Amino acid sequence: MSSIAAPKRIFPTFDQVFQGFASQIGMLREMAPPPSLPESVRVRKAVATLIAETNADEAVWLESCIRCGQCTNACHYFQATGDTKYAPLRKMNLYRRVYQRELGPLRWWYRLVTSPVKLSDLEALQELVYDSCSECGRCTMVCPMGIDIASLVHHQRSALVAAELVPPELEALRMEQKHRGTVFGASAEVVRQLVDTIREQAGIEIPLDRDRAEVMVLSSAVDLMGNGQGLLATAKVMNHLGVDWTICSDGFESANFGLLSGDMALWRKQVGPIVAAAERIGAKTLVIAECGHAYPALRWNPMLKGGELPFEMMYMSEYLGRQAKAGRLRLTPIEGRLTYHDPCKTGRRGGAFEEPRALLEAMHADLVEMPANREFNWCCGGGAGIFLLERATRLRDESFRIKMQQVDATGAGTVVVSCASCRLNFEAGRQKNHWDKRVESLVELVADHLVDEPRTGSVMPIRGEAA
Repeated sequence: MSSIAAPKRIFPTFDQVFQGFASQIGMLREMAPPPSLPESVRVRKAVATLIAETNADEAVWLESCIRCGQCTNACHYFQATGDTKYAPLRKMNLYRRVYQRELGPLRWWYRLVTSPVKLSDLEALQELVYDSCSECGRCTMVCPMGIDIASLVHHQRSALVAAELVPPELEALRMEQKHRGTVFGASAEVVRQLVDTIREQAGIEIPLDRDRAEVMVLSSAVDLMGNGQGLLATAKVMNHLGVDWTICSDGFESANFGLLSGDMALWRKQVGPIVAAAERIGAKTLVIAECGHAYPALRWNPMLKGGELPFEMMYMSEYLGRQAKAGRLRLTPIEGRLTYHDPCKTGRRGGAFEEPRALLEAMHADLVEMPANREFNWCCGGGAGIFLLERATRLRDESFRIKMQQVDATGAGTVVVSCASCRLNFEAGRQKNHWDKRVESLVELVADHLVDEPRTGSVMPIRGEAA
């Protein structure tokens, strides 16, 4: 077991937070609205969505598959179950059928020999593109034809949004974020209350709603409605660095259930306030919280295509890793053997591999890499919203065993993660399997190992005060 010391906390531990989230997730199924449109309309809207989202890239991918099966070797759901229906190449079948009938050069022929899409086809698609695909991109990495299967899966999620076939847990949160602008009730007022709690109980200053700041930091509902430890840790580190930073109560939420569900309009909508807030305060850097799917939601959002932003977006581990490499983040040694789990979206899809390791190196960590790491890392099985889905429990549990085996092979007592979704899924797997490993947040570890003397920096006014 790791000898990493557990620091004194003013908030509940993460395993306690997990229990609370598990109960909230269980209630989501009852909150989702039922379908409201006739079956024929739902099917027509789904097909129209796939047609509208099919451009040259998608057409080439749909035409290029040679059925070699290489993607099956890379998919954790197929490898865990051995069930051929979970093979990534099969997840393109319905999309290819629509393409061949409606857009392909031989569409006149395919309309004679293939049947139109029915609602039952779309209902069967749910399990393939929601329950058994975390869009981790591992299949794309090994595809000899360069097919981005994860992107094709996401287009099909968009079609299921149009067909009112989003899984109820995701649908409930999509509706909450769409109509109320919150996730799990995490509102601007919750941010203010948590900031006050941290100031009063921990004596840590958090600059909120400054008029000007060079760095704007995001948070996430998992932390805000959970234990607040992530926000506290972030504040400790940013203050230690002495940077000119703030959190904006009108643009703080990293989570984006438009991206997770496939609702492109909501995806764009949720990015708008964040970008507007960063531009308003003159931020040079936007730091995304430890929320894996928030990374692509912000850095590759459709609304940003063709536009130059006046600030740089970085994931939390990227930002802190660069600070460590530059010698601006001084950390104390950490004890015990550990291993690091690369989040799929920031690692394989984003290339942020060295920065988190730079942080662990700065703590002189006894880091042992898993047999498959960096771009070859196996997904934890809970990404893309799957950690929320009750009906995906079997698939999630079976695929997580691959990750357990990888961790066990290192001999490490602690797994370090830098994504809240990964952390929730690891915690679920740890408790369910009575696994003798600790699961730690990277930013929280960094905060617990800061040297005593903080760096000096500019005085940071709070809540709307001018800099």
